[in-house]
Amino acid sequence: MQLNLTRPICFFDLETTGTNVAKDRIVEISILKVFPNGNKESKTWLVNPEVEIPDEVVAIHGISNEKVAGEPTFKELSKEVYKMIKDCDLGGFNSDRFDIPLLAEEMLRADVDFDMKRMVSIDVQTIFHKMEKRTLGAAYKFYCEKELTDAHSAEADTHATYEVLLAQLDRYSELENNVKKLAEFSTHRQFADFAGFLGYDEDGDETFSFGKHKGKKVLEVLEKEPGYFGWILNADFPLYTKKVLTQIKLSQLNNKLG
Repeated sequence: MQLNLTRPICFFDLETTGTNVAKDRIVEISILKVFPNGNKESKTWLVNPEVEIPDEVVAIHGISNEKVAGEPTFKELSKEVYKMIKDCDLGGFNSDRFDIPLLAEEMLRADVDFDMKRMVSIDVQTIFHKMEKRTLGAAYKFYCEKELTDAHSAEADTHATYEVLLAQLDRYSELENNVKKLAEFSTHRQFADFAGFLGYDEDGDETFSFGKHKGKKVLEVLEKEPGYFGWILNADFPLYTKKVLTQIKLSQLNNKLG
């Protein structure tokens, strides 16, 4: 089975300093770029996160502070990483809820204008959980009949994720070999941002999905309570959430001027 592509897709995996999307940093990133003709390009980088990697996290992925001390920072790597994934769709394992949001934060911190508006993403974990409800190691054994012997290595996890998706397409005839359809199937819920603070209502308008304005239209809240926008920008929200909210605010101002 070959993935039916109209443009390249980049499967990727991150090893990080922790699981807080807004605060934690990348220590390793691996990308497997698959082209419509079946050709592949793979690249893995160790990254100096410029913060301490906790011992309990080192115990999971084996990447110590000493190991990355002499490696480039993400800011130094950001343009090379972005060049590889630009104009591609994305794929990963739990990527919609963790890897993509954290990558977006790192990109924005590096002053790279990362935006998912022209991309779709396939979360292989979501397909797996909808079909079988297991973990990546179990998925690899179940679908590919192989042992994932180097789990929590970004490169091993990335290649395993790609192989699992191909095997899923072989196994489930109801899965359409189409990146957009797979992206739709592997999405839990549509949000305007990655972290889930901004959702959509039945009219397709952005809404707040947290706090005192939960369920209310963003534009209506910003109109009635302008200070709420400033509070979010100065609070500990992910950079991408702030970016999306700013875009909504600017569209509101442009409509008034128009």
